[in-house]
Amino acid sequence: MDAAERDLLAETLRKTMTAASGQALDAALADLGWAELLAEQPDMAVPLTFRLLGETGTHAPLLNDVLLSAAGRTVGGTLPLPYTGGTWIVWERDDTAAGTTLDAELPLLSVPVGASVPLAAGRVALGWWLVGTGRAMLALARQHAVDRVQFGRPLASFQAVRHRLAETLVALDGAEATLVAADDDLGALLAKAAAGQAALTAARHCQQVLGGIGFTAEHDLHRHVRRAMVLDGLLGSARELTREAGALLRAGGSAPRLVHL
Repeated sequence: MDAAERDLLAETLRKTMTAASGQALDAALADLGWAELLAEQPDMAVPLTFRLLGETGTHAPLLNDVLLSAAGRTVGGTLPLPYTGGTWIVWERDDTAAGTTLDAELPLLSVPVGASVPLAAGRVALGWWLVGTGRAMLALARQHAVDRVQFGRPLASFQAVRHRLAETLVALDGAEATLVAADDDLGALLAKAAAGQAALTAARHCQQVLGGIGFTAEHDLHRHVRRAMVLDGLLGSARELTREAGALLRAGGSAPRLVHL
């Protein structure tokens, strides 16, 4: 797939995600050939699709497909997923399961402990989703800073606001770099941790920039903040994965080179 075809696909996916969410989006992406794209070009399909899920603020149970495909199983079903705190959930493909305590929009159901799954592919996918969510929050905060005037000056002219937006951008760009470089289990673990931390950093800084309006139900920020918190907990939170990485490095006695510069 060349650059022009990739741009066309990205635009098609963005329009589809803008028009549908949940079960309806799952069906629409199936009609577009999501399963075939995942099987034939996963290195392109996963970053593009999951980043757009974050940027558009929509959702679909595609994490199931990534993990099922990595396990050599047929996509289209579900499987138990580890969640932070030692719990397990299932991301249902039916919207009737939405409204759980984890998130009002996502059909996540608590289940008993499940069998082990190949986590690396799922962590990378979630990492791209988290980065996309972070960029959506950054875009909202940036636009507010440009439009809002306080004390006779644009909000964007204040150094404190600029620093928060700049720190958010650096965190997101750094997380994206780790996702691009992730090519093994440890790389995927670190990339998911970096993406989760970057999304939480974006939530904190962008909330500060938006001020009181960011707390209101009428503004979209709260949806992205909630989504970042839920996704961070899936397949290991940033805090848990950082500790796990440290334990692995201590056990190995050395730190492997993850990227050759």
